[in-house]
Amino acid sequence: MGTGYMGNTNAESAFNKRTIAAALANYIDAGSIVAGSAGLSLWVSYLKLSDTQIGLLGALSANAISAAVGALLGGYLADKVGRKAVYTNSMLVYAIGICLVLFGVNFPILLSGYMIIGLSVGADITASWTIIAENAPKKNRARHCGVAQVAWAAGAVVVLLLSVLVGDLGLLGNKIVFAHLLVIALITYILRIRLPESDAWQQKNQPADIQTEKPAVLNKSSYFDLLKPMYLKSILFLMGVYLVWNLAAGVMGFFMPYIYQQVGGVSANMANLLQMGLFIFTGLGVAFIFMPFADKYRKTVFGIAAFMAVIGWTLFLLPVEGLPILLLFIVVIGINNGAGQQANYQLWASEIFPTQYRASAQGLMFFLVRISIGIWSLFVPMIITNFGIGTMAAILLGCVTASMIIGLLFAPNTSGKSLEQIQEELYGSPQSQVKQGTESKMM
Repeated sequence: MGTGYMGNTNAESAFNKRTIAAALANYIDAGSIVAGSAGLSLWVSYLKLSDTQIGLLGALSANAISAAVGALLGGYLADKVGRKAVYTNSMLVYAIGICLVLFGVNFPILLSGYMIIGLSVGADITASWTIIAENAPKKNRARHCGVAQVAWAAGAVVVLLLSVLVGDLGLLGNKIVFAHLLVIALITYILRIRLPESDAWQQKNQPADIQTEKPAVLNKSSYFDLLKPMYLKSILFLMGVYLVWNLAAGVMGFFMPYIYQQVGGVSANMANLLQMGLFIFTGLGVAFIFMPFADKYRKTVFGIAAFMAVIGWTLFLLPVEGLPILLLFIVVIGINNGAGQQANYQLWASEIFPTQYRASAQGLMFFLVRISIGIWSLFVPMIITNFGIGTMAAILLGCVTASMIIGLLFAPNTSGKSLEQIQEELYGSPQSQVKQGTESKMM
């Protein structure tokens, strides 16, 4: 009994190391977005940037197009050559991007840094989310995936706090914030390079009798395979939940400080503190609602947390304004961010696709989401200016309500099941999957 217990403890310890190392991608993703946003006005002043240049920084940053392209590329490569190859080397690419920002003396260098950061973050997220799910115990998959969401909230909070603490240093202060992300990236690289490849990917791509390390076998999968009806149905479900919800989340992430000031009449500093509070409640929602309960009560957790977003955006339609409304908003929306669509999407996207398509599917969907947010963000200021915050809140209320309904109606029952069991229930045995793929290619 002692040996067995110790074996289980060691196995769980190995899972935790892999999970934490992979989850740091979310810390870096959130940190990059918030650091870029916090330092934007400083770079505008330093480099005398035009409106067009500012727009390019926003559109091609880690929050939009470059991350979308990185996810598309990273997802494809993670299925082809392995999860570890992508999520390890992405940290070195990220470090290069950060250095360009730190030593940027003109707009082309700064833009290049932002783009490289976005590409590496997008690639890293797809590989990291995949490896977390593949290595997590089937009965604790939500708990392990939740670590990534806690890391995202922590990245946003730490960067916001650092930005406040070094705010008096001007541009140097923002560079210090970016430098801390560089340190985290290098530490992450060291952690990851010592960890093994995903077990599921190795089993799928190497014969069982191969015990020695050899070059990875390349898959023959492609993004066109995801257009097959059996996979397209899953993609449409996930986009109905996650992309639609992200139209509201994108507004919340970038425009909320402005909305806080307009609705609550608070100062810019108070708006930033409220935004920090929102991310704190996000982390609490993950840690105390999603991680402990989602493995057993997935749909219940999703339904309650998704409804929090409905309550949150309804608040702005009430004939009441002021700080109390904003405080209630950050509590309910924070819970939604932590235990609702974001966390459940990460789980479902990792669970309901076969191993050979798992990272590619996440890359494609991440690409669609970030591109959509970029396009939608172009219209948000115009809607708020011409029609008011109430109209914007009504639109976003419709988005989060639709997302909640789609999730409750069509969510698969995957709790407590192994990835292999889920795949067989959705697509049949591995042999039938191969047969379907062969028939599809012949057609």
